[in-house]
Amino acid sequence: MKIKSDFINEIKSRGFIYQASEINDLDMIMSKKKIGGYIGFDITNDSLHIGSLVQLMLLHWLDYYDHKAIALVGGGTTLVGDPSGKDTSRKILNKEDIDKNISNIKKIFKRFINLKKNSLVINNYDWLSNINYINFLREIGSKITLNKMLTFESIKNRLDREQPLTVLEFNYMLLQAYDFYYLNKNYNCILQMGGSDQWGNILSGIDLIRKISKEKAFGITSPLITNPDGSKMGKTADGAVWLDEKKLSNHNFYQFWRNVDDNNVIKFLYLFTKIPIDEIKKLSLLKDKEINEAKKILAYEVTKLVRGEKEAEEAKEIANNLFQSNILDERINNYSIKTSHIVNNTFSIVDAIEKLNLVKSRSEIKRLIKSNGVKVNDTIYSFADYSLVSFKNFKEIKISIGKKKIGIIKLT
Repeated sequence: MKIKSDFINEIKSRGFIYQASEINDLDMIMSKKKIGGYIGFDITNDSLHIGSLVQLMLLHWLDYYDHKAIALVGGGTTLVGDPSGKDTSRKILNKEDIDKNISNIKKIFKRFINLKKNSLVINNYDWLSNINYINFLREIGSKITLNKMLTFESIKNRLDREQPLTVLEFNYMLLQAYDFYYLNKNYNCILQMGGSDQWGNILSGIDLIRKISKEKAFGITSPLITNPDGSKMGKTADGAVWLDEKKLSNHNFYQFWRNVDDNNVIKFLYLFTKIPIDEIKKLSLLKDKEINEAKKILAYEVTKLVRGEKEAEEAKEIANNLFQSNILDERINNYSIKTSHIVNNTFSIVDAIEKLNLVKSRSEIKRLIKSNGVKVNDTIYSFADYSLVSFKNFKEIKISIGKKKIGIIKLT
């Protein structure tokens, strides 16, 4: 297939496409005219985490090539909960909480799509809240069969594992299909994108548009990005890697990317940066210790994209001064410990400060912590249990008391 559309060429070259419906036809259409495309986001928290970065980058590239990129926030569907990829039912939020989450998350979308130009953030509560249930069942429910729904992986996996699947969640597929139909009808949106676990939902929308409007619509899914243990990227047992700096400091965000697995560096450069593909191909030739140079570039570029250039420069400077220099300032004490002690909670922040000789007594350490006088990786330490578990994925942990007392815990 010779690709004609700039957008399709970009996302295919960078590894964004996992599944696609009639991509040749979509490519032909996009090479001739501008289209509308959307991705839906459940608003279950007041920030998105890095598990949403692939979808945000897809919207970014759609906007970059002057198509209408629609970020659909699920003010309505979040009230129901998407069963895709879930072993259990989601906690159901109230509308007030969802509205607060939407207000905060809109700030993140602005970093990826130009809301002053052509792209939009839309809330599906605006139309789902006005649906007459009887009419909805007659018009929409009659077009989607249970037979087909039961074949989709998101539903089938839950039933195979004999996990409860409520009627509330089962209706999610109907609502998402209706979203696509509504956006197609009112915003000339012909493309829905999402993670690979959304394939069944996307196909339902395509089918619904075809049956009601007799129009052609398209779907693209991206591969799910996972952690080394196979879990979804961004969702860890110890908490998410948040995109909002109020929930995760710029330094910690930068360090996450600086410490990614060597095998993921090049893939992440393609997916999560705007570095030209030819330059990434050159970086892919780096081997062994040289791969650290690619990691530095990755950390800087992702932080710049998500947090801003100034924030990326500051995070880079901290990293250069404190973590990557072979000659540490004589004021900075060091102490090495096995990561397992952090994981098992047998080495606390109090132990760390004591070993680094930053404070004389343990009672004084606890007093400083309670008065917000201790920083870990440049963020005020405020955990009541004195745990360092949240920092287990870092190779080095910076602990500072004031401007002059600084220590480094090295994890081995």
